[in-house]
Amino acid sequence: MDALAALSHGFLVALTFENLALAFLGCFLGTIIGALPGLGPSNGVAILIPLAFTLGLPATPALILLTSVYYGAMYGGRISSILLNIPGDEPAVMTTLDGYPMAQQGRAGEALALSGYASFVGSFFATWGLVFLAPQLVRVALLFGPAEYFALFTLAFATLGGISSRNQAKAALAAALGLGIAMIGVDGQTGVPRFSFGQVHLYDGINFLVAIVGLFALSEVFVFLENRGTEHDTADKRPPIGRLTPPLSTMKASVGTVTRGTVVGFISGVLPGAGASLGSFMSYALEKRLKDTDKTFGKGDPRGVVAPESGNNAAAGGALVPMLALGVPGSGTTAVLLAMLLALNITPSPLLLQSNPDVVWGLIAALFIGNFMLLALNIPMVGLFVRVLLVPTKYLMPAVAMISFVGIYGISGSTFDMIVMVGFGLLGWVLRKLDVPLVPVIMGVLLGNQMEANLRRAMTISNGDWSTLVGTWLSIGLWTLAIAGFILPILFARYFKPAPPAETYGADPD
Repeated sequence: MDALAALSHGFLVALTFENLALAFLGCFLGTIIGALPGLGPSNGVAILIPLAFTLGLPATPALILLTSVYYGAMYGGRISSILLNIPGDEPAVMTTLDGYPMAQQGRAGEALALSGYASFVGSFFATWGLVFLAPQLVRVALLFGPAEYFALFTLAFATLGGISSRNQAKAALAAALGLGIAMIGVDGQTGVPRFSFGQVHLYDGINFLVAIVGLFALSEVFVFLENRGTEHDTADKRPPIGRLTPPLSTMKASVGTVTRGTVVGFISGVLPGAGASLGSFMSYALEKRLKDTDKTFGKGDPRGVVAPESGNNAAAGGALVPMLALGVPGSGTTAVLLAMLLALNITPSPLLLQSNPDVVWGLIAALFIGNFMLLALNIPMVGLFVRVLLVPTKYLMPAVAMISFVGIYGISGSTFDMIVMVGFGLLGWVLRKLDVPLVPVIMGVLLGNQMEANLRRAMTISNGDWSTLVGTWLSIGLWTLAIAGFILPILFARYFKPAPPAETYGADPD
């Protein structure tokens, strides 16, 4: 009942004209960003962080805007997957398997409506999971000391990408790079500058907002510049929409699919570092194993659309649980949201629900409101979002670059930070060329200092005894999960890896 009382207070916070307008704007922009191939929720949130600061939004409205973009992008990723066979982002890859065949059969409208319905159900019940699970996780988190937190952060890095990662070695390299970047600045214990190369501007370390906008937003601009003139002409590929109301029998047949996808997706989202890609893939794989008796999956089976969409949207809600309660991102997008919280001087921790109830519960209430807004937007306005796919990338990318530069300068007022942002943009472009994931870099930048501080604190308390890192049953369990989470995907990768996204404007045309 305490959770319900807190949620009712959250609705009082969220139900203001400003917050409702920001939620609607975030849902609308997020759906567009999700529909555009290659952007996805992580990039969408990163692009709009400077805008939130430029507008001078307080903590709660800023988070409502960005999480609405997050949920909207998860909804929107299905549009290009179904109509063009081009995933808007990686979690939408599995939707192409049956969504595009349905579109080729003249059932694009039916597939879009079913995916919208599945996305709503997955997000809605995942948000309820967030309401009831986050306070319980807080009670468990009170058992954590410095050694347990260090093990928890290690678990987040070890399982980063997990089964959905295409190369664990590259993920580990990216995490090490991020941790190295986090070491830049004055040592908090000794006061000695590290890796600053005599630059006074680097004594405070790297601004993580600068790193995020550079790695995600500007790298997209550089990818476009590299591939200019080779973007796909989507106008000729778009199939007719058809009817937007699926048969009632199809809706009834998909109830079990949606339920299973929501449960699997939410559990996948709660796991640190797993993210929506794992939720989407596992939901589809489970449904195919249970229900594909007639071998119709991959040929336009509606259940093959419903399963991954409910899974990836439930994972999006589940990923917020460890971020808010423990400060450990559950996905790449929540890593970006974590940076926003830190920039607003809000540190996610077990006490966050008590110290900042307006922020947390107002955000959760806004997620419920945003879900209904997205349902209302995504069915009747699907034709509008489809037309967005026809906007040439040469008009989109200059706007992304402009928002990035103006926003970062508005935050820091430093030309040095803009130069650093360009450097991170080039770094992101190189890493994309080498197929090295960007999310581990960001998590390293975000969590590196906390990881170091907890390790040093544990060593100080134990007088230098390293066995303190495995001194409790909780830390032993976390280390066991970390080792298993890193090794198992290597051993069983061929059974669990989804196919990589194809045919985005940043992909190799061959």
